[in-house]
Amino acid sequence: MPSTISKEIMKKLIKKLRRQKTEETPSRITNETIAEHREKILAGGRRFKYPVQYARHKLVINVIAIAIAVLVLVSSLVYWQLYHAQSSSDLMYRVTRVLPLPVASVDGEQVSYSDYLMKYRSSLHFMVEKEQISLKTDDGKQQADYYKQKSMEYAISGAYATKLARQYNLSVSSEELQQFLTQQRESYGSLSESSYNAIFLDAYNWSPDEYEHVIRNELLRVKVAYQIDQDASAAAESAKSFSNSTQDLKKITEQVTAKHKEVQATYGISGMVPKDNKDGGLAKIAATLKPGQLSDILKPTAGNGKPATGDGYYIIKVLESTESSVSYEYIHIALSEFNKQLKSLEEAGKINEYITIPKTDQVRESAS
Repeated sequence: MPSTISKEIMKKLIKKLRRQKTEETPSRITNETIAEHREKILAGGRRFKYPVQYARHKLVINVIAIAIAVLVLVSSLVYWQLYHAQSSSDLMYRVTRVLPLPVASVDGEQVSYSDYLMKYRSSLHFMVEKEQISLKTDDGKQQADYYKQKSMEYAISGAYATKLARQYNLSVSSEELQQFLTQQRESYGSLSESSYNAIFLDAYNWSPDEYEHVIRNELLRVKVAYQIDQDASAAAESAKSFSNSTQDLKKITEQVTAKHKEVQATYGISGMVPKDNKDGGLAKIAATLKPGQLSDILKPTAGNGKPATGDGYYIIKVLESTESSVSYEYIHIALSEFNKQLKSLEEAGKINEYITIPKTDQVRESAS
């Protein structure tokens, strides 16, 4: 009996070994089996191909993840530097010149952070370099806060003027800009363009491109201010019509004030001033008139040191004229609509500042 079992076991083992040997023996390649053999060979190669594909895919994902992380980190750093630390460094200023970042909004119009920093950095430069006021002193800190306020007001008014300029289809051409710059340069005497640019770089830390940007914005504000102030325009026309019956500018001023109570009309005398006096061209025009002669309605670009949001309308009469000097009396009708609209927007909560600026009553404004 045991012998029979052993024989059966041996037969099964021999049969199993023969079957394995038969399976391991490669079959003959024929036209019918060539596709099967090709697939076996390709399958063996895929073991080496797919791991490389998976590694490249993972590498791309890692690179993208790292790039996103770096971008988020840099963005967070820039955000913190500008909106929390309120850095005015050269680097942050250059960043705002490249990226259109807002520092505030006015009636839905974004206020450029670079315009704010351009004005603020210029004021600080003048204060430190020319007035020799240290930012480490209490006076210096208070003055810096004051310049932050004025720079923010400057940037906000510029953005609002830009919005209104689009609405009224107003712009400043390259010819207008260059004409104004030439007149300004000539008012300083026989200065070359490079010397003129060096003056503003030294005093205000503005490059020629930055200075042109500032002047273009100022000229645009002037155009907008004259465009929207219909009350002042009507008052100026009234003053001109009153001059047909009298050339007494004091009396004309009183008549304008009585008729147009919403505008501010003032009378004044210039005194003897150079014919090239920096008063928006009033002295230059007066030099072309005879004593006692009245001018037409004048719209100086910027006059008597007033802000370039528009000084207003003038009518002048020459009192005395010499070879180099001239004296004239004048009626001045101030523009006010632009500032009124800005104040109304502020009261309506339509001006939003994205940085916190300390309020100060400091009034020294030498740098402007």
